[in-house]
Amino acid sequence: MFGSGPITGANAEQTLGWIQRGGGDQLYQELLKKLNLNIKGFFAFPMPTQPLGWFKKTPPKNAQELVGYKYRTVGLAADLMQSMGMKVTQLPGGEIVPAMERGVIDAFEFNNPTSDRRFSAQDVAKNYVMGSFHQAMEFFEIIFNKTKYDSLSPENKVILKYAAEAASSSNTWMAQDYYSKDLQGLITKDKVKVTRTPKSIMEAQLKAWAELTAKLNAEDPFFKKCVDSQLAWAKRVAYYGFLSDADYKAAYEYVFKTKPPV
Repeated sequence: MFGSGPITGANAEQTLGWIQRGGGDQLYQELLKKLNLNIKGFFAFPMPTQPLGWFKKTPPKNAQELVGYKYRTVGLAADLMQSMGMKVTQLPGGEIVPAMERGVIDAFEFNNPTSDRRFSAQDVAKNYVMGSFHQAMEFFEIIFNKTKYDSLSPENKVILKYAAEAASSSNTWMAQDYYSKDLQGLITKDKVKVTRTPKSIMEAQLKAWAELTAKLNAEDPFFKKCVDSQLAWAKRVAYYGFLSDADYKAAYEYVFKTKPPV
């Protein structure tokens, strides 16, 4: 719920707004007390949607073709993809490429074109599928020791807060630059076939999220409390966005005289 939770209709930027303005931080503080964690955290960097991932073979065309894939992901996404019939293994980043080479997994997602390219995902697979609902609204957390934080002057506490916000903005701008450059590098230099996740798979993910969320809501009242808060925020904020946003796809097509791959 404080990283990349169930889909609400809001994107990562809007969901980070839930932390800052929609009651998310109060729920986060409640969670820290429940877990007895002596930390002070600042949330930052609303990440672009993570790709469905890398596939050795021809990528699946529908949700039925996902069944049986030995697939790497982490967090709640592991529960989601497992519920869709994939055989999920949760591996740290450094073990992904060796696992792919040995056949322990035959598909995986990690994060983004830059991170994926830097650890040589393109050397073990040539099919890269973009767009997914498994981790579509993620952000990071910058953590400090709370005892140390509480000992700081009010001025230094504010400095840390604004430093986290500055890092969030900087990471967002760098991601726009790096991710787009590395995606083109994967296509032109590394000869990777990049495609868009079929709509039918995304629709199946939404259905699976609804079932998983209902299950977790029934098991954990605090989880449900967070979900209900996020949904209330998303219903209002995303609604505004859908009405307000210009048709950027139409503008792209007009300016560049070509259709974007969506």
